[in-house]
Amino acid sequence: MSRAPISAKLVANMLSVSGANHIITMDLHASQIQGFFDIPVDNLYAEPAVLKWIKENINEWKNCTIVSPDAGGAKRVTSIADRLNVDFALIHKERKKANEVDRMVLVGDVKDRVAILVDDMADTCGTICHAADKLVSAGATKVYAILTHGIFSGPAITRIDNACFEAVVVTNTIPQEDKMKHCSKIQVIDISMILAEAIRRTHNGESVSYLFSHVPL
Repeated sequence: MSRAPISAKLVANMLSVSGANHIITMDLHASQIQGFFDIPVDNLYAEPAVLKWIKENINEWKNCTIVSPDAGGAKRVTSIADRLNVDFALIHKERKKANEVDRMVLVGDVKDRVAILVDDMADTCGTICHAADKLVSAGATKVYAILTHGIFSGPAITRIDNACFEAVVVTNTIPQEDKMKHCSKIQVIDISMILAEAIRRTHNGESVSYLFSHVPL
């Protein structure tokens, strides 16, 4: 959008000016943000941990469809769908006003399948809860949501409780203990080992690339 602030550049400048000489982060909203920094950036991915969680916790994962709640996340879901060798779908939303989802169109087939919504973050959860309703009405047998960053502000917890999710799975890039007490559907993937291993490898001058496609043992 024209004249919108590029706040990520401001944050990049603040971190650099305050003396940081290397950044390790996870699932940036847009990977191009790495280019805002004049210092090395390792943008780690939650994807390997997400794949591991799906295989270990969803028995019917071979008969699932990975779904993006918006067109922007298509690249993320196609990557996961390819790794699992399953189909993908996406939901196109037409917005009337900011933060208000209007009409949703499902592109793809979820009938008689487990639908797994995947996104990089969820804030008020309006989009994913609407998406879950859409998937159920399209014939999905179960709906899961897997998100890297669970912000869960405002009415998010109430919305998740009232939605038809089997589970809403987030990583602990943001602490979730308090949210888990208030909502039994929230489950957490611990990514502390991924960050710890990235720090260890960086400190010892080893390759960090391994972590882009593997979970450290």
